[in-house]
Amino acid sequence: MADRFVDKLSAAAERNRSLLCVGLDPDPARMPLKDVFEFNRAIIDATKDLVCAYKPNVAFYDSLGAPGHEALSRTLKHIPSDVPVIGDSKRGDVQSTSLFHAKAVFEQWGFDATTINPYGGRDSVQPFLDYKGKGVLVWCRSSNPGAKEIQDLILRPPDGDEEMPLYQWIAILARDWNDAENVGLVVGAPYPDELRQVRQLCPDMPILIPGIGAQFGDLERSVAYGIDSAGRNAIFNVSRSVLYASQNEKDFEQAARKEANTLRERINIDLEMQGKPFGQLATLAT
Repeated sequence: MADRFVDKLSAAAERNRSLLCVGLDPDPARMPLKDVFEFNRAIIDATKDLVCAYKPNVAFYDSLGAPGHEALSRTLKHIPSDVPVIGDSKRGDVQSTSLFHAKAVFEQWGFDATTINPYGGRDSVQPFLDYKGKGVLVWCRSSNPGAKEIQDLILRPPDGDEEMPLYQWIAILARDWNDAENVGLVVGAPYPDELRQVRQLCPDMPILIPGIGAQFGDLERSVAYGIDSAGRNAIFNVSRSVLYASQNEKDFEQAARKEANTLRERINIDLEMQGKPFGQLATLAT
């Protein structure tokens, strides 16, 4: 079996001393280059030693039709093989359809992990879980303002005595689905208190944490509440603030690298404050 997502993620994090994930979400209206692949290539080349993962959001490529899919295919081939790739697709349907969704994201695209919508319950998620080496990141508490309209609804779980918000029940279900140790969660950084509650329910599972850049999530508290007991298994995703740090064609790669490194170092400072720093890089012999 190829490297498991969780192992590949851990190795990349330690190698690059990074919990930063860069979202490859090309918006033609904001890109300083017209060619999607060339833009992605430049971003990858500028940041590949600063990240623990990349996360293309499939919707950005679907919206461009066949040329977008071609750009995504070329992008995936360009990402270093030792950096895990999370396909952000939020797929979720009845089991017969999820079989094909899972095949698409894991066999056709070859993502190391994907995000899913768990609304259909265990049988709709099972086709993804069956790819035991792949990561299955369950959409739990999203980073958008309207998340509270549904995800904060209070319910009483079956056979339970205590009421809880829906997102906490989703976290508990995801924990129960984690038989192959390939399940994680998605919790937005703008909600650090909810993140803390999810981490308490799922102490050892990877958590993808979007919203620390353009959405102004609370980074310090998100690090404190999102990491596991070893200071790892948190994936802090940033897209727009890195990709569009500059819209000048002449310096956008340098600006993207500077912003990514700034965010990586901010996270690492917060890890040090929690007593969970990365080891120092080895010194090269002279």
